[in-house]
Amino acid sequence: MIVTREIAPGVPVPAIGFGGYHLGLIEDESEAIRLLHAAVDAGITFLDNAWEYNEHVSEERMGKALAQSNLRDKVFLMTKLCSHGRGYDVAMQQLEESLRRLRTDHLDLWQIHEVVYDDDPARHYAAHGAVEAIDKAKRDGKVRFVGFTGHKHPAIHREMIERGYRFDTLQCPLNVLDPNYRSFEKNILPLARERGIHVIGMKAFSEGRMLEAGGVDPDDALRYAMSLPGVLTTVTGIDSQAVLDHHVRIADDFVPLDEVAMQALRDKYRDRATDGHLELYKSTAKNDADEGRAQHGFPPMDELAM
Repeated sequence: MIVTREIAPGVPVPAIGFGGYHLGLIEDESEAIRLLHAAVDAGITFLDNAWEYNEHVSEERMGKALAQSNLRDKVFLMTKLCSHGRGYDVAMQQLEESLRRLRTDHLDLWQIHEVVYDDDPARHYAAHGAVEAIDKAKRDGKVRFVGFTGHKHPAIHREMIERGYRFDTLQCPLNVLDPNYRSFEKNILPLARERGIHVIGMKAFSEGRMLEAGGVDPDDALRYAMSLPGVLTTVTGIDSQAVLDHHVRIADDFVPLDEVAMQALRDKYRDRATDGHLELYKSTAKNDADEGRAQHGFPPMDELAM
């Protein structure tokens, strides 16, 4: 049985989450829906998504999957607003669009997506901004919990927290390489625990780079990410039955590694981590979505020579 943790008393969340981005990349929609059903049947009931993923295909497929098997009440459903600084009205419009595509009347978690530019905290906290939108949606009962996400620099996460809104969650990269390069584990996890914010881990495999180029063992990678204290769930890109089977094997009756084992893994992979070449989302524009780039006046990624 997959281990669960509580985001609030009586509200369990599985230790592994299903990433919505990859759901929209699977070539065959029927296979994508089958895979999501299989994940839920296995106990992976935390469902991640975002308004902008794959030009809305990810939300549309997830909504179809939930409707086909009447699964809405069996899952913890999260999506993200992608206003990227455009403010309250855009955020609330996106909420309604996400609810329609996901075929539900409420979200379990709504997060401000991709807080990655230095001026993003100021934009989101501005009068009539995204923070006002998530607060209003929560007060109105359209969402149960609210948070924010980002992958670029711990300092940006810290500013989002220290500006003072009482977020329920935050999402950030957490993996066995992270402690040795612009570390969210070192700089954000302790602050989140201090403020009572539940942390959602992502990029446990550094989008596959650490496995392919870094030689990191996938079992080590997933066990490390899931063992970090204060992490509510680890969202990963499940895009095949083989990946799903691997995650379920690790998550079934999972027991966190102790600190001695965690430090041994940090030491084992340290030499692959310190220049950040396996975590390009922290130091380059490689993972910055065009939706957000446009709002900051930057060209789309396909126009950059990288």
